[in-house]
Amino acid sequence: MSPELLTLLMFLTLILCIPLGHPLAITLAAVAMLFGLIDNGFNVPALLDLFVNNNWGIFLNYTLVAIPLFIFMAQILDRSKVSEALFDALYRSMGKVRGGLGLAVIVVSTVFAATTGIIGASVVAMGLMAGPALLRRGYDRGMSAGIICSSGTLGILIPPSIMLVVYGGLTGLKETSVGNLFAGAILPGLVLSGLYLAYVAIRCGINPSLGPPIPAEEDTLTAGQKAAMILKSFLPPFSLILLVMGTILAGVATPTEAAAMGGLGALILALVNRMLSWEIIAQSCVSTLRITCMIMLLFVGGKLFSVVFLSIGGGDVVADLLLGMDVSPYVVLAIMMAVVFFLGMFIDWAAILLVTVPIFTPIAMDLDFNPLWFAMLVCINLQTSFLTPPFGYALFYFKGVAPPAYTMGDIYKGIVPFVAIQILGLILMVVFPGLITWLPALFFGN
Repeated sequence: MSPELLTLLMFLTLILCIPLGHPLAITLAAVAMLFGLIDNGFNVPALLDLFVNNNWGIFLNYTLVAIPLFIFMAQILDRSKVSEALFDALYRSMGKVRGGLGLAVIVVSTVFAATTGIIGASVVAMGLMAGPALLRRGYDRGMSAGIICSSGTLGILIPPSIMLVVYGGLTGLKETSVGNLFAGAILPGLVLSGLYLAYVAIRCGINPSLGPPIPAEEDTLTAGQKAAMILKSFLPPFSLILLVMGTILAGVATPTEAAAMGGLGALILALVNRMLSWEIIAQSCVSTLRITCMIMLLFVGGKLFSVVFLSIGGGDVVADLLLGMDVSPYVVLAIMMAVVFFLGMFIDWAAILLVTVPIFTPIAMDLDFNPLWFAMLVCINLQTSFLTPPFGYALFYFKGVAPPAYTMGDIYKGIVPFVAIQILGLILMVVFPGLITWLPALFFGN
């Protein structure tokens, strides 16, 4: 069987198997085993050798130790109610502005993203806090859902992002080390947050019924009291951000070491907030174990898939197809981004990285694209995977904790403009690559 036919059949089989509902890691591994056996003449020992030799390196990758540490930090922060204090302070300070409560949600989500790196924690926390509050204040349900879901997804991009740690562990390139990826993601994350803020401010400024301000009689705090509330609630998470990101960017600590300090810092914040108990620590440890096991199982399944895909010649088939096109390199880039966007509608981000990075990264380098710049485009693109139906995780996270008044129709309608904003942000990163490369060059000289 020709490599071209095997490549086509392998992708079609994966697409057909995903809707069956089995765990994605198992689906990837099963498809890999089937086509691996077809390719090597059903030589089972040879296939097992291939799997063991290629997966062993995953468990020897020191960088990936940061994954459970960052997850533990996020779990402790989620239970220590750090974001609730900040949300309350901003809500009281910005409530008189049109769309002010929505703007407060975006700001808090941006800060929370820089302390967690996990989508579920951000969307669920803001859904519980802001979902009912936005509803009570007469905010449009679609816009409210879009604000919470889209700003909650910033946690997958703004460091310390688990996705960036996974990406750095996959490539093994100096240009896409975790430190470079963290530095490269800061400005894109802030740009997206700024675009969300601008959209909400403009829409609510034009049509106040979408996000009405709170009544004047409820605004009883002085400017000094508001400033003190914001300062008191902002300093703890900002200190943690400086501890984690500052040590990485200053070259004082590796991402793994910084993650360990972040976990310790989260414990201290929980203790200060009087939310630290053995029960919370036990719950956080169990959640960390479950999420880490899920991610590592996806690593194994995705690695098996990519290894077999490359061994049957799939990588060469895709590379020859894209590089053989008589078009601009940016047209090839657009095709790769479209593939990532499409896959994001159906497949988990980790599986997409594990399948596409080994295939697309060599193609990007052949086209003389900066590996760091290309990596960040993929990661920004993957942020949309949490919002795009039918399997946008953020949509279901929010629906699971939102008041019954929010229907799936409201949620689907509300995320459309924010997906468009994310695509606009991706285009800005293509047009202005310095937004990605400037900070890594400043801190690491790359």
